[in-house]
Amino acid sequence: MRWPMGTPPPTAEELLRSLRVGELSCVEATESCLAAIEALDGTLHAWEELAADASLARAAELDGLAEAHAARLPLRGLPIGIKDAFDTEDLPTRYGSPLYRNHRPTADAVAVALLRRAGAIVIGKAKTAEFACMHPADTRNPIDPRRTPGGSSSGSAAAVAAGMVSVATGTQTAGSIVRPASYCGVVGYKPTFGTLPTAGVKPLSPSLDTIGVLTRRVDDAAFFVGILARRDFVIEKAGSLRVGVCSTPYWDAATPASRQALSDAARLLEAAGATVADAVLPQACDNLADVQSAIMSYEASLAYVPEYQTRRNDLSEPFRDILAAGAALGGARYVALQSQAEQGRHALAALFDRFDVLLAPSAPGEAPAGLASTGDPIFSRMWTLLGNPCVNVPVSTGPAGLPLGVTVIGPRWRDEVALSAAARLEQAVGTR
Repeated sequence: MRWPMGTPPPTAEELLRSLRVGELSCVEATESCLAAIEALDGTLHAWEELAADASLARAAELDGLAEAHAARLPLRGLPIGIKDAFDTEDLPTRYGSPLYRNHRPTADAVAVALLRRAGAIVIGKAKTAEFACMHPADTRNPIDPRRTPGGSSSGSAAAVAAGMVSVATGTQTAGSIVRPASYCGVVGYKPTFGTLPTAGVKPLSPSLDTIGVLTRRVDDAAFFVGILARRDFVIEKAGSLRVGVCSTPYWDAATPASRQALSDAARLLEAAGATVADAVLPQACDNLADVQSAIMSYEASLAYVPEYQTRRNDLSEPFRDILAAGAALGGARYVALQSQAEQGRHALAALFDRFDVLLAPSAPGEAPAGLASTGDPIFSRMWTLLGNPCVNVPVSTGPAGLPLGVTVIGPRWRDEVALSAAARLEQAVGTR
């Protein structure tokens, strides 16, 4: 059995259930994803490299496993996309840069190795912006190919939104999971900082870099990350829920449509039984987007000393500017910035005494027209700096007919709270 072309593919949960009961073979699941890629990627350019033959061979191996062995693989037969910031031993890893055009890692990133061990099938490498930063790849938004899918997890978001795969990995240092998820109308989950191992992922800013996932459903995101983190995120879709509506210090950057999406999300949760009130961020959070930007630049200027010294002309001008800005910061200033971040974390933790989760815009508005920019990460920078779990939930569409998302933010290391609230919002959106 395969799902018909032109129809949405199964969610990861549905696909894994079909694989477990034998309604679908691992080979059939992989062939269906490859067929969708062949039909769509000539327009969307979501994939840097495919592993068609290797993924089909692995699928055949998984189909041939004894039942007892197969039952021990929670992701058996699930085709996935891997953002091209992750090292893969069997595929080139280019990090979105011509400097690494011929780069062949000798080992998988830890997260990739864990996924393979769980039975997932790596179908290919999804395109990323240069070094998972700002300079875009040529990936297009599946809803409107004249617009950006966002960055830097552009290929992952586009591949999931277009139905090429049900799950793809992402990373976020500023807004690289939440923003493309919002622009493409999918779920984007950035876990609490430190939840997943980043070994084997090209660093950009080590105190900010966070591995996450893009999926079509919140339950899928929770299950997928839970496998990697060895945690069972229990999703509660009923019970009391205290929601704080947070306009953030950057409210002026939000379009009317984005503001309406936040209002709609709050109203839907309130109708579903949640207690909703405005949440005013403490003063310590006032300028944290600027703090995040400066810390990212400083750490990137250190992480990319080899590339800058030897082949700076092969770096994009925007990336060179980021490195130059970081190099101009002294070590004392960096320490002061990290101190501000710690003060912000402490202050925000007190706000979660009043609220279970916060709601905030995911992006200023719909995906911008053109492919020269990945859009503004202003509404994600602060949450990434603070390390809180964030889940983008598609809520509505804007005046151009493109998706608008809202971010559900939870307390650090209480990802199940954010995921549960996001699942309730997703359910409310689906039933309105």
